[in-house]
Amino acid sequence: MATQLPFKISVLVFVRNAQGEQLLIQRTKSPNLGCWSPIGGKLDMSSGESPYECARRETEEEIRLQIDDSDLHCFGYISEKSYEGAGHWLMFLFDCKKPLPHLPATIDEGHFSFFKRALIDELPIPETDRTLLWPYYDRYREGFVGLRADCDPSGQLSITEELQIEP
Repeated sequence: MATQLPFKISVLVFVRNAQGEQLLIQRTKSPNLGCWSPIGGKLDMSSGESPYECARRETEEEIRLQIDDSDLHCFGYISEKSYEGAGHWLMFLFDCKKPLPHLPATIDEGHFSFFKRALIDELPIPETDRTLLWPYYDRYREGFVGLRADCDPSGQLSITEELQIEP
């Protein structure tokens, strides 16, 4: 019998400043300890929180930016099977259209910095982000993409594009 892994639902919110630089947090907690990534977090499933509600809450909690649903564009989802062998994730991806006016203060989850998009691939980022997240952000952030990723514990990543809507 296969081992049962927990299933988590989360959001990632891509936020930029007025110059178009990406805001990333260098995480001090797992998953992705020490790596740079967009802000986000897990849905509060006990309250029936929607992905949009979660994206708004996490943006307010982590960077003190108040946004409305109209400030967000859901540009995709990624279903990751067996991420790091520890669980399954369903991540909703949001592009925030409201620019962040200043660098947020450090929080217990990590500290923030702005980066030009061209530099992000050179940062310590999760390996799956190099192949699974950023290339699809670049192509679909104004459209929509649905992805299924089988994260084999041996390091092999198999990606299936389930849905694509070009911008």
